Amino acid sequence: MKRFITEKLIAWKESKNRKPLLVRGARQTGKSWIINDFGKTSFHGNIHTINLEKRPDIHRIFKLNYDINRIISDLEIVVNSKIVPGRDLIFFDEIQECEEAILSLRYFYEDLPKLHVIAAGSLLEFSLQNIPFPVGRVQIMNMYPMTFYEFLEATEKSIVLEKMKEQKEEFSQTLHDTLNNSLKEYFTVGGMPECVKSFSETRSIRDVFEIQTDLLVTFRQDFAKYAGRADKDCLYSVMTNGSNQIGNQIKYSALAEGFSSTTIKNAFNLLETARIFRRIKATSPLGVPLESLSSNKKFKAAFLDIGLMSCINGISENIALSPDNVTSVFRGKAAEQFVAQELIAAGHSPYYWAGDTSTSSAEVDFLIEKENSVIPIEVKSGTGGRLRSLHMILDKYPAIKEGLVISNQPFSSLPEQRLVFLPLYMVAEYLCKK
Repeated sequence: MKRFITEKLIAWKESKNRKPLLVRGARQTGKSWIINDFGKTSFHGNIHTINLEKRPDIHRIFKLNYDINRIISDLEIVVNSKIVPGRDLIFFDEIQECEEAILSLRYFYEDLPKLHVIAAGSLLEFSLQNIPFPVGRVQIMNMYPMTFYEFLEATEKSIVLEKMKEQKEEFSQTLHDTLNNSLKEYFTVGGMPECVKSFSETRSIRDVFEIQTDLLVTFRQDFAKYAGRADKDCLYSVMTNGSNQIGNQIKYSALAEGFSSTTIKNAFNLLETARIFRRIKATSPLGVPLESLSSNKKFKAAFLDIGLMSCINGISENIALSPDNVTSVFRGKAAEQFVAQELIAAGHSPYYWAGDTSTSSAEVDFLIEKENSVIPIEVKSGTGGRLRSLHMILDKYPAIKEGLVISNQPFSSLPEQRLVFLPLYMVAEYLCKK
């Protein structure tokens, strides 16, 4: 399946200032597959994959010292092949299993910069908390579940995607309806590669649900790896209940019962480290950078994947395929999850805005930075509804050029009110281009 991260990998390969690459991402987002596929196509099969989880005996190679020439010589014995700088790719998979291997990446950069080196792993963030990360010596590339555009490509809707990009804003009703139907499928299938592959081959939602259930079991099995850091039952409750709090300001008491606030907070933080959740902080739209005025205590969250979110909340096959507007699912929670997921995958760091006073219920779903400007985004769960909060923020902050309203309705705009109305499927095309 085509992944857009391949273009970034090719750019990395050709860069004159290339550094060892560390691909970060949650479990089962396709890191190993895409790197191996990249090695086969871009390096003509000259890829040496070394799985440090399957081969703990290899760890001693890195533990002895960081003499890169010696390390390469020993690795050539392991892979039974010469490793040629400038021609070959070394891929250290599951590198979190050997912290010394992570630390060795800086010496690959310093002592053998011609060699292409990529590393990836599951729960990598936990290992990175324990070691001095080689800042400036390693390039980071984040990987996420498949986006809606990648889903269209995988489900043989590439012509639909092309026509959407060609026509930009003026869509025929046929194109609009087709995109909305595909979006409804994506809301259920999500972007986990195994789920998308199964759906593209069988079109069976039931098969997808089985895969999603297995994936969630895998995530829960990972809780054992957090031993000593958090209560497993609390982690399970926070993951389950947190997936139903999308769009709401997080209150720890709503995430688990029978545990202290400190225990619940610790569980949420661990799930955030594992990239199951992404924190979306409240901030002020006074200007960029939005992080400078953000709050660590007042935040919402996005789940890893919209399909897993549907599964963990018990969405049935009948509900998934119902003719309702895609935004009506979970009272609009799925729509907010989708927008957050698309923004994050495109490299944005989304925030949100809430009214400044205790008596105000004003809230704008997302704020992002683009071209040194702040863009407020409101996600609507239907055709109606007022835009009081969005008008409020536009009136209060005249430096904001435009506000976006995202729903399942076609594109339109009200320049005099500084408003643009976008269909959900246009989020990536309008906002996410870098």
